[in-house]
Amino acid sequence: MLAFLRPFLPTAALALLIAYSGFHAFTGDRGILASDQRDETLVAKTRELEQVRAQRQDLELRAHLLRDTSLSADLLAERARSLLGFADPRDYVIRMKP
Repeated sequence: MLAFLRPFLPTAALALLIAYSGFHAFTGDRGILASDQRDETLVAKTRELEQVRAQRQDLELRAHLLRDTSLSADLLAERARSLLGFADPRDYVIRMKP
């Protein structure tokens, strides 16, 4: 019986290898079925990157305005009031919990 099946062994092994590879191509971590999840993750990370870039740009502008070469009086007054807790008598102060 083994002599009868011997010519089909390489074909059967190749078919099993193809089936194994095909199964993992569909269901693996980087398979076709997981591509939707990767796309959603990519979109979410792209949005997060844009938010972080906007926040960084705002912080860089504020840091630039606080330098000696280009001091902004409004920003300096805002930071001084915030840190020292002072306000102009004509200002309306609304206290909020951090």
